Amino acid sequence: MRRSSFWGWIWVIVGTLYFLVPLYGTLDFSLRATRGVLSFAAYQSALTDPEFLRTFAFSFRMAILTIIVSILLIVPTAYWVHLRMRYLRSVIEFITLLPFVIPAIVLVFGTIKLYSGPTTVWGVTILPSMTNSVFSTDILLVAGYVVLVLPYMYRAVDTGLRTIDVGTLTEAAQSLGAGWATILWRVILPNLRTSLLSGALLTFATVIGELTLATFLSRPAFGPYLALLGNHKAYEPSALAIISFAMTWAAMGIIQFVSRGNPSQIAGGR
Repeated sequence: MRRSSFWGWIWVIVGTLYFLVPLYGTLDFSLRATRGVLSFAAYQSALTDPEFLRTFAFSFRMAILTIIVSILLIVPTAYWVHLRMRYLRSVIEFITLLPFVIPAIVLVFGTIKLYSGPTTVWGVTILPSMTNSVFSTDILLVAGYVVLVLPYMYRAVDTGLRTIDVGTLTEAAQSLGAGWATILWRVILPNLRTSLLSGALLTFATVIGELTLATFLSRPAFGPYLALLGNHKAYEPSALAIISFAMTWAAMGIIQFVSRGNPSQIAGGR
């Protein structure tokens, strides 16, 4: 037991160093933009760059839209699968895993190929070209993001649904006269708040850092801006990496705060 405990602590220390040493190196490097002194000059330069504000605001809007569309698509689907169509669970899980198998570059080229011209069915045009305007291109971008975050959002919702008795809650709500919309809005969603928050934060992080879709659809997103910044500057990318890491930890803190007293709702828990 003592030997097992000793090696356990050794591996904990090794893992901690593996995690913290690169982080410390990045932090130290980001503070050396001014020769000979430690300063926040790189942070000031990055945060006051007009392109930073413009691209981050754009990606923030796309992330919010992606979260909303993902919830509207996945929550009713996962709820209905748990309630009435359990035999389709493996099929739905397989579909939601496809973004891990199909690269984003294939997704974006397929999207451009399909929607760059009019979409016709039996010779009848049902959709005009969706890459000729900013609004329609943003729709394609959000649709692509929804596909990319399917594995994270679906599993967060699925895990939350596994922790509650969907059938009993539905029958109780129906016995009180509630319709399907009311059941979803006032019964199911409140019980999934932590799972939805987990999925939403993962979605936000994915959209903010996504590069391929935004680049090939020519949208002013944050991911392409970071890639371009890394090609021309040295200290600012490190500063933004530290800021992103701090945002991630803040998001984890929010999840822990919201899930206090209800740990079973955390995505990944049972």
